[in-house]
Amino acid sequence: RPILDMSYSRHFLDFQGSSIPSSMKKLVVTKLSQNFREAVTLQQDSPVPLPGDGDLLVRNRFVGINASDINYSAGRYDASVKPPFDIGFEGVGEVVALGLSASADYTVGQAVAYVKAGSFAEYTVVPAKQAVLLPSVKPEFLTLMVSGATAYISLKELGELSEGKKVLVTAAAGGTGQFAVQLAKKAKCHVIGTCSSDEKGGFLKSIGCDHTINYKTENVESVLRKDYPEGVDVVYESVGGKMFDLALNSLTTKGRLIIIGFITGYQNPTGLSPIKAELLPAKLLRKSASIRGFFLNHYLSEYKMAMKHLLHMYEKGDLVCEVDLGDRSPEGKFTGLESVFRAVDYMYMGKNIGKIVVELPHSVNSKL
Repeated sequence: RPILDMSYSRHFLDFQGSSIPSSMKKLVVTKLSQNFREAVTLQQDSPVPLPGDGDLLVRNRFVGINASDINYSAGRYDASVKPPFDIGFEGVGEVVALGLSASADYTVGQAVAYVKAGSFAEYTVVPAKQAVLLPSVKPEFLTLMVSGATAYISLKELGELSEGKKVLVTAAAGGTGQFAVQLAKKAKCHVIGTCSSDEKGGFLKSIGCDHTINYKTENVESVLRKDYPEGVDVVYESVGGKMFDLALNSLTTKGRLIIIGFITGYQNPTGLSPIKAELLPAKLLRKSASIRGFFLNHYLSEYKMAMKHLLHMYEKGDLVCEVDLGDRSPEGKFTGLESVFRAVDYMYMGKNIGKIVVELPHSVNSKL
């Protein structure tokens, strides 16, 4: 079968002129477990995959860490998938080889980003139609792929934002929270953000958050009751458990709560922290309130439009894309696939400001 465009030897080469190796490192789920270190193995000599006719072979330069990496390694997204399977949802890198059809739109050396399972690897095959062409290889672009798109599409489709609305963002200084804050501000809303440190509060104020609440030192429920007695219009909720209950109780009449995730439950064997669900029907009815779940995979028809808009905002300087490369972590910057384990731990300790990104340095000399 025609795997590569055989007429161009450069399609076998990266743009530096050094051959693509035959083997690579990658992370593989070898056992289903919500304990990421237990579930995932670093394989040292996996074969580098060959791109098919419509595919790109991307040499990953930056990969994004998501709270749901743990759900994926625990087998919660697709019960039919059995180990071993690849992991990692998003990457940014250079095209180093491509199939014949893909060469109509792409060339070796271009910078691309993508969302596809299997990014925790030195090389990933990406269908050309799923790739997003970038002006350069920068970790900031990676923040938009899952985290930015989740905030943009969920608030646009479910948030019904308009001027003067009060929007509460939980885990506001995290990978996706930072975008919910900024996009709600762009819609001229009043934004309240919860976070776990004064440093994070400072970051939130710098991106326009009107009111920050440090849940480690303040009682969130009391602050909301005192400062917003009428309640809030929209909640962007990714924490779960007690924070979910509290956010639900803070809704105003016709308020909307959007569930992006429930990170407090991901490391539990059951995957869920208990909520006071038995009171849910009465609470919603009393306020004509609603709860909506949001999973990015169900809104892929909106994805290209969202990315185009977000990239334009970033390039115009209208959007801060905060990247956390682990410089403040005890063992330093997240470099190489082996540091993905540390990066996941760092996220679950709630240490990150912005999106956690791991850099994969290349042994070849790179222009970038």
